[in-house]
Amino acid sequence: MTRRSDWPEQPVEHRAGRSGRGDRADGGAASPSRAGNAAPPPPEEQARAICLRLLTGSARTRKQLAEALAKRGIPDEVAEEVLSRFEEVGLIDDAAFAGAWVDSRHRGRGLARRALARELRTKGVDTALIDEAVGRLDADQEERTARDLVERKLRSTRGMDREKRLRRLVGMLARKGYSEGLALRVVRRALEEEGDDPEALDAYLPPGE
Repeated sequence: MTRRSDWPEQPVEHRAGRSGRGDRADGGAASPSRAGNAAPPPPEEQARAICLRLLTGSARTRKQLAEALAKRGIPDEVAEEVLSRFEEVGLIDDAAFAGAWVDSRHRGRGLARRALARELRTKGVDTALIDEAVGRLDADQEERTARDLVERKLRSTRGMDREKRLRRLVGMLARKGYSEGLALRVVRRALEEEGDDPEALDAYLPPGE
């Protein structure tokens, strides 16, 4: 099977006869077609196309799009102009992105406010917008989600000794951004409801709990 050239195929009458590859009889490279000679689109047009393509797949923050444009060699001043225009027309909305991210990741993964804020920072969302988005999750909702997570995990820890169960369950909550105090309190309550000794469990609570 012949290898296709990077250039669009030339009309049959312009092809050389060797292997159908478009090589000239004298061994030099074939002349590119007229389409290959066309000048590349201006940077503004390239930047718009890149952003639209990325936004078609999923919402992105301004920082994510800026990084994508920089990787593709779009000049900074062009990128800033295009990104600002996209913000003006609502195609880039970091506040909406943060709100949707918090809702999705809390419901789907059970992440706590601390973990959600950390993720949004890595995506370049402004601190004020992060605070507003994670602030929609109050302490009661966070604790309810932590209890649900522990309930789902509890069965798989049966048969382990008390300390190992505590470490396993508290560690799971810690990885999702829950504070140590909340994690220990929720796990202790779940084990007590399962029939564990309350006085023995008290030894694992942090001071003041």
